[in-house]
This record gives sequence, structure tokens and C-alpha cells, in this order.
Amino acid sequence: MRRLFALFAVLALAASAPRVLAAQDSSAAKQDRKEVRHDRRELRGDRKDIRHDTRDIRQDRRDVRQDLKRGDTTDARRDARDLRHDARDRRHDVRGARRDRRDLRQDRKDIHQDQKKDSTK
Repeated sequence: MRRLFALFAVLALAASAPRVLAAQDSSAAKQDRKEVRHDRRELRGDRKDIRHDTRDIRQDRRDVRQDLKRGDTTDARRDARDLRHDARDRRHDVRGARRDRRDLRQDRKDIHQDQKKDSTK
């Protein structure tokens, strides 16, 4: 009786193993799709920040020119400092967007590979 029960347990485990592995693969694909959505959202945010910083840079340049034209060096220095800060912020946003694009490409590649694995089963 014990042997029969042990044999039944081994057969049940052997039969359920492919299903468990397939469920793990589908969860990996689901996680990859979630990461793609997350990367797209971050990329949109970075692009929005870049546009905002670009507008700020243009405005600061205009302000510096106007301050220098009027002879107000104190305001010109303050606007130049703002200009440097906005330019630095824009550089960081551009780097972040580049990283997010790279992550997005990799996650899309992972999804494609997961789908390729599923089609060969």
C-alpha cells in the first residue's frame, strides 16, 4: 500500500511539474510587461521634465540678456545661476531618459524571448 501511495505521489508530482514551470514562465512575462509600462511612464515623465527645463533655460537666457542690457549685474548673476541649475537639471533628465529607453528596449527584448519560449512548447 505504501509503495502504491509513493508511486501515486511521484506520478502526481511529475504530471504537475510542467504546469508549475509554465505558470512561472507566465509570471515572468507578466513581470516584464509591467516593467515595460513602468519604463514608458518614466520616459514620458523625463521627456516632460526636459521640455520644461528647456523652456526655463530659454527664459533665463532672455532674462540674463535683458538684465545686462539694463546694467543690472546682480539680477544677471542670479539669472545666470538659475540658467546653470536648469542646464544641469536638463542634463540629468536626458541621462535618465537614455537609461529608461535602454531599460525599455531590454524589457521588450525579454518579452519577445519569453514569447519565443512559449511558442516552442
